[in-house]
Amino acid sequence: MTSSLFIYTVLIFLFSTFSRITASITEDAHVETFIRCLQDHSDNSTSFFEVIYTPKNSSYTLVLEYTINNLRFRTPKTPKPLVIVTPVNVSQIQTVILCSKKHGMELRIRSGGHDFEGQSYVAQVPFVLLDIINQNSVEVDIKNGTAWVESGATIGEVYYKIAEKSKTFGFPGGIWTSVGIGGFISGGGYGMMLRKYGLAADNVLDARFIDANGTLLDRKAMGEDLFWCIRGGGGSSFGVIHSWKINLVHVPKTVTVFRILRTLEENATSIFQRWQHVAPTFPDDISLKCYAQSLVSNVSTREDRKTIGITFEALYLGRKDGLLLVIQQAFPELGLKTGDCSEISWIESGPFFSEFPIGTPPEALLNRTLLPKYTFKGKSDFTRKIIPQHAIVRLWEMLFEVPPLAAIIQFTPFGGKMNEISPSAIPFPHRAGTLYMIYMGVALETNAAEHLKWINSLYKYLTPYVSKNPRAAYVNYLDLDLGVNALNGSSNYAQASIWGEKYFADNFYKLAQVKSAVDPDNFFRHEQSIPTSS
Repeated sequence: MTSSLFIYTVLIFLFSTFSRITASITEDAHVETFIRCLQDHSDNSTSFFEVIYTPKNSSYTLVLEYTINNLRFRTPKTPKPLVIVTPVNVSQIQTVILCSKKHGMELRIRSGGHDFEGQSYVAQVPFVLLDIINQNSVEVDIKNGTAWVESGATIGEVYYKIAEKSKTFGFPGGIWTSVGIGGFISGGGYGMMLRKYGLAADNVLDARFIDANGTLLDRKAMGEDLFWCIRGGGGSSFGVIHSWKINLVHVPKTVTVFRILRTLEENATSIFQRWQHVAPTFPDDISLKCYAQSLVSNVSTREDRKTIGITFEALYLGRKDGLLLVIQQAFPELGLKTGDCSEISWIESGPFFSEFPIGTPPEALLNRTLLPKYTFKGKSDFTRKIIPQHAIVRLWEMLFEVPPLAAIIQFTPFGGKMNEISPSAIPFPHRAGTLYMIYMGVALETNAAEHLKWINSLYKYLTPYVSKNPRAAYVNYLDLDLGVNALNGSSNYAQASIWGEKYFADNFYKLAQVKSAVDPDNFFRHEQSIPTSS
């Protein structure tokens, strides 16, 4: 190496090192200024000292990773927040918003950490994480059939608190009970009672909402347009939803559930074909979903011993005799027998649909970390017509291309109450005419690049058989492959409509109009947040 080249290399190294040190010093000063702002604006009754975490705190990593449920975003390379704040009251949330705005800190809002793309706790720019895990109270009013639920509560906590007060009230929440209720409702939220009672967001009566000015609003104060937006339009685009007033729904003291597996050797393809026809047309107190995976089986005729297993899961709001009568008449291909069915209470169905065995105590619903965490990529679709059998056979062949149990395709039937609600009643538009929703997911622990390529090819293959103009997607299954906003915070409505109309169809424009009115500076933003309409 010549002396001049050596000197040049040393200078580049020194400049790079100096730049990193300077950036770190500037960043630290910015964090200190932000924290000082929080403390200066704290009321005397509460202190921020116990709810602020920076990388210098020993508990920072534990707090950050506690509710990260997609392990794709728990790696050393994943961007981390400069500050984490876990407020214990509304006043602290308001202060975090105001200080973030004042000091130019981008904000991410996390309730349960089940965001498929990590948008509730990851950003590509310096940011603050507002984790509302401590805002998790559930106040049930059995007399009026309602409850006030703070957004940091999990679905399981909501179920448990309702059941403590009544055996004949429930809520049409989700299947995975460790999911945070805040993000779940704000994206619509579906579960095993959607055919009877619609989405979780269809059953919201009021909300306590904090806007970009730090103002606490209820339904009357925020107005019907904003209240419409946050029930299915993605609340984090508009502000922080502190709590929801939900309508409780009636459930019988005894419900019936079953979970049965059928393989290709047991005529699973023909059974699934019949399922497509009958599941969306059942009485609305029956929900029968299914999911397909590749398995290893001793009865398989393939050289690699693989088969396709389709698992059918049902909830019936009544006793087993009523369920058997309907299934055996309308869907005899399933081969359902009395011994396949279990009569349990509604609250006991919560652990069952989170894949725990019958008899698991309801207290399992209170454990935020009991369910496994994965590294995965997920996508969604909606169908409005029956997928032909030759296309289903090809789907099974594609499942054989990845290792057994590495991928799943889940089918959730609509119909019932979903057909009765207008597509513009809330931002969630996928209503009458939708037969079922498809979720497809693949594990990324090994062969991540190949598995990502695989799920993209699966998504492409389904194009002729799913919804069109636009092809639909579910906002709670966030998918950044559909498109993203600019990182600098500028929002292009025309560009955003490419992915926005997939989630919200014709409702997307109204969402953008309201966004322009309530958050014109686009303070609440992320890669797929609602843009302003201009």
